[in-house]
Amino acid sequence: MRKTLEECVRSATTAPSLHNSQPWRFRIHDDRVDVLADPARKLAVLDPDGREMMISVGAAVFTLRLSLMRAGFVPQPEIFDDGATVRVGRPGTPTPAVEALAAAIPHRHTNRQPFARAAVPAAVLADLIAAAHREGALLHVPPPVARNAVLGLSRVADRRLRARGGYRAELARWTTQRRIRRDGVPPSAYGPGDPADTLPLRDFGLLQPQLSRPGGRFEPDPTLLVLATRGDVPADRVRAGQALQRVLLAATWHGLAVTPISQPVEVPALRERLTDVRRNVWGQMVLRVGYGVPVMATPRRPLSEVLAVP
Repeated sequence: MRKTLEECVRSATTAPSLHNSQPWRFRIHDDRVDVLADPARKLAVLDPDGREMMISVGAAVFTLRLSLMRAGFVPQPEIFDDGATVRVGRPGTPTPAVEALAAAIPHRHTNRQPFARAAVPAAVLADLIAAAHREGALLHVPPPVARNAVLGLSRVADRRLRARGGYRAELARWTTQRRIRRDGVPPSAYGPGDPADTLPLRDFGLLQPQLSRPGGRFEPDPTLLVLATRGDVPADRVRAGQALQRVLLAATWHGLAVTPISQPVEVPALRERLTDVRRNVWGQMVLRVGYGVPVMATPRRPLSEVLAVP
């Protein structure tokens, strides 16, 4: 059982995280795995309250659950403010849907390349909405006018974030490649520049102008998705992360490429524009989806660095 749980944890470490910071720790017991936040890896400038850190933890929790289901167990998760405990549960036969999502795990990568101008079919978008709903979250596809408003918010947010004190130092911490590292964003994942400023993607090459990055022709009318939850306490953010990962894996299975556009939810005043407090609906993440060329995986830390002693 220990070996099975270690393999499931290894799979969970492929989950997405802000700047590929991998802000999680795992603890394996006889019949359960604890997934906990690692505050030392929180991005203090972009994520001072740890909201995105907990979303990343939630994404790891979902990947762990899915891996356990594929291994023939029915996981029983219990969410806490700082993470979750996932019990192994009784034996179970993985369904075709579980097999399909699990098969997508090693192929899910953040893609910052230009996407094709082909529209994403309505049936595929409906499947992504259903994926979020299964994890207790909401997924909205903004129509053209609202989409352009979200893009505008993202541009404003990107400018405000760049003006924050410590932004460049924090970016340098997660992009500097002075040694072989197992975290952060390598140059292969930066994506091309966008001279036309079509999309407000985060510029990971900002501090490395010497890199040769040809400009890309990004799609003029991207398809955006807004992920939201009913509630915004830490446990809701863990749930948001589980929904996010289910959506990302479903998108990968459908052959879609995905880019998180997190800037508008990293500026509180702008995040309010994606939130309806009266309905208790809180914007958690913006995603760009479409059809793009495959990209390389970003590095992951070995189990020896993420497994804690019980």
